Amino acid sequence: MGENDALPADRPAKPPLPKNPLNGWHAHLITLQRRQCVLFVHNYSRFALIIPCLKKPDFASLDWHFEDLLMNTLMRTGMPKDTITRAAHSIEPLQFDHPMDRSVMGTLNQLAADVEHQLWYEDMDVGELLPYSTSAWLSERPCKVKGQKDCIWPIDSMKAILDRVVH
Repeated sequence: MGENDALPADRPAKPPLPKNPLNGWHAHLITLQRRQCVLFVHNYSRFALIIPCLKKPDFASLDWHFEDLLMNTLMRTGMPKDTITRAAHSIEPLQFDHPMDRSVMGTLNQLAADVEHQLWYEDMDVGELLPYSTSAWLSERPCKVKGQKDCIWPIDSMKAILDRVVH
């Protein structure tokens, strides 16, 4: 995540386990209609999650919000129950560091613009965004990945990743 005082910086500096394919998310703190929101994108699948309208106390329980959003979005996208169970057993606490991947940042910027456009087009208040269905909507489109010829479909890519997870 980027540098921001709202994000917890006192997390242990333990590197994530490289064998867990569910690790490796980028997050971006954005402001929509003067409300803080966090967009997450999985580095490899480009699966997207959005947590709208966060307040300062919510950042203390960001792990819980992330897990809840991921599990419910996986259900919303029609993932099989055993796949969701594997994902639940593979989630590790969030860790924040500063390395950024420009390709993933490009995806995050596009997603932020898409959400902002949806709010404007539908004449919606950001507080009306439904996190699970909005996250599923953000994940059901093709994404370009730098260095890859073909587009990837985030939901299909996330399912393939979770199918490799052994619990």
